[in-house]
Amino acid sequence: MAKRAKKISCIMAGGGTGGHLFPALAVSRELEARVEQCSITFVLGKRGRGEKILRAKGFEVSRLNVEGMKGRGLGKALAVSVRLPSTLFDSMKIIRAKKADLVFGVGGYSAGPVCTAAKALGVPMAIHEQNAFPGITNRLLSRIADKVFISFEDSKEYLKGPEPLVVGTPIRQELLSRGDKQTKGSKSFTLLVLGGSQGARAINQAMVEAVPFLGRDGRKLNVIHQTGEHDYDRVRRDYEDMKKETASNKITIELYPFIEDMAWAYGEADLVVSRAGASTLFELAALAKPSILVPYPFAANNHQEMNTKAMARAGGALLITQKELSGPLLAETIAGLMNNQARLKQMAEAARCLARPEAASRIAEQLLELVI
Repeated sequence: MAKRAKKISCIMAGGGTGGHLFPALAVSRELEARVEQCSITFVLGKRGRGEKILRAKGFEVSRLNVEGMKGRGLGKALAVSVRLPSTLFDSMKIIRAKKADLVFGVGGYSAGPVCTAAKALGVPMAIHEQNAFPGITNRLLSRIADKVFISFEDSKEYLKGPEPLVVGTPIRQELLSRGDKQTKGSKSFTLLVLGGSQGARAINQAMVEAVPFLGRDGRKLNVIHQTGEHDYDRVRRDYEDMKKETASNKITIELYPFIEDMAWAYGEADLVVSRAGASTLFELAALAKPSILVPYPFAANNHQEMNTKAMARAGGALLITQKELSGPLLAETIAGLMNNQARLKQMAEAARCLARPEAASRIAEQLLELVI
């Protein structure tokens, strides 16, 4: 690819969870491929995760003393509000120090002050909204952004300002390059269980309870289960106790607190059980993976359920709410799909129809238009 620019400095504002972090990384790599000297700094909030991953990949990281207000109580919200002027001033200092040519808001509460500071300083600013229902930060930022990117068509009605560009959610290149190989190490049906980068206790518990039901008919099944760091020890003990009480010898469990090599995990999977963050949904779509989705019920504006409904309407996923989730129901749903290969194939193709593997490339090209 020919380089389109000699030198730019870009700030990625927001992130802190895998759902925001990995799409931002995908766009960063696309920018680096197009610019001879591309300096990229990630600005995370006070509690933003991912600094270790970002620094390991060679990116600079700055932090702001800012937290989210939604659902934190009146006292906490007031404390956060009082700090906003100083946070805005700190954001301006970072932008000036990095001599930023461009600011890209990738979601999360730290995006608000940094993107607002960029506008005040006359620095080109764009945002990306991953979810079907936009959060309050992006609903406000859309009014002042130079470009607005969205993952779902449904988001358009909630955003003001420039006409949003429907691009999907950027996918990590390593998934696109390896995920379709599906070089399976076993002939058994493989189930991938994910709760996002931070885990999901409800899914973890339901899966442990589902295994004995799945093992009753002598069904051969391999489970790759990402528990999240905080729940790993408990889930490991629960599986060990369950094995002592049942004869599920044909079910193998591969347990991980966090899966670094997601290309391998997706490649192994015949079916995925997961939360419904936008990044996960577009990964499932790009790799044509049928799924059972359990949206996180306390996500802001219930956006995960709205994301899931978009995938379910297309036929690529089944929806189970956390309220109705149980071991027996999960086992019944998994077994029903295992016994219906034709439906699994139909779901895979339906998911693929929602894929937008070029999302990172399109965003990078549009961002460069703002500075070249």
